[in-house]
Amino acid sequence: MKPAPFEYARPGTLAEALSLLAEDDARPIAGGQSLVPLLALRMTAPKLLVDISRLSELKGIDIKPEGIRLGALTRWCDVLNHPQLAAHHPLLVEAIGHVAHYQIRNRGTVGGSCSHADPSAEMPAVAVTCEAQFEIASMRGMRIVPAEEFFLGILTTTLEPDELLVAIRLPHWPAGRRYAFQEFARRTGDFAIAGCALFWDEADGRCISPHVGVFGVADTPLRLPTVEATLTDHPVTPGLIAKAADLAQESVVPHGDLHAPAAYRSALMRVMVERALSSAAATLPGEAA
Repeated sequence: MKPAPFEYARPGTLAEALSLLAEDDARPIAGGQSLVPLLALRMTAPKLLVDISRLSELKGIDIKPEGIRLGALTRWCDVLNHPQLAAHHPLLVEAIGHVAHYQIRNRGTVGGSCSHADPSAEMPAVAVTCEAQFEIASMRGMRIVPAEEFFLGILTTTLEPDELLVAIRLPHWPAGRRYAFQEFARRTGDFAIAGCALFWDEADGRCISPHVGVFGVADTPLRLPTVEATLTDHPVTPGLIAKAADLAQESVVPHGDLHAPAAYRSALMRVMVERALSSAAATLPGEAA
């Protein structure tokens, strides 16, 4: 199919873009890796497409002691090719290495992925697991939304029609943190059927402040508080890993679809959590999982 007719604008400043988005039935477009297929299938048919690809205010990776700020127009290849990012947030770089194929990674953006809100995508999972914050702008001003409040459902976020995701903030990543990222897809580059992103710090061999997230198994990425509570203040041993994986499976009732029935996805999620915990536990702090 071909897209429905639409008007096109390419603003040069953020203020101009926000003014255009305030018009009735306008949608932003950047890399287009998510929106263009929806347009072609006529799952969406905006009157106006606002091309934000030239907005310098939305570009760049800023690494500071308090954390990392990713401009919404940061491409996947920008994340993977950044000379310092792997040292400052290895979980992010590990996860983005699983995104699609290199052609898509050359155009797709972190802001586009989060705004699209596919529950099987890697970037939303990292954002929720790492307690990211989203900078959202409109003609009415700027607001900050925690990642766990940003994603409302499948392809649904808290963004209002006149709003634009400007940047994603990730908290400081201390040295020596253990982490892992696991996902399973039918083919390399496909969306995950189930996946897990996690990390924890250590003190005297005990697990401190664990963050365990799963994706591809619900309408949004999820943190697993019961699993985190089970891990907290204990050495991460094979027995504890098995118990945590069982709890993960008990905590989430996945949906079934044409890619996998619910029972298969549930069992697969358990395996992803177990593998991620085992990988992080077996890796020396500071090494890649």
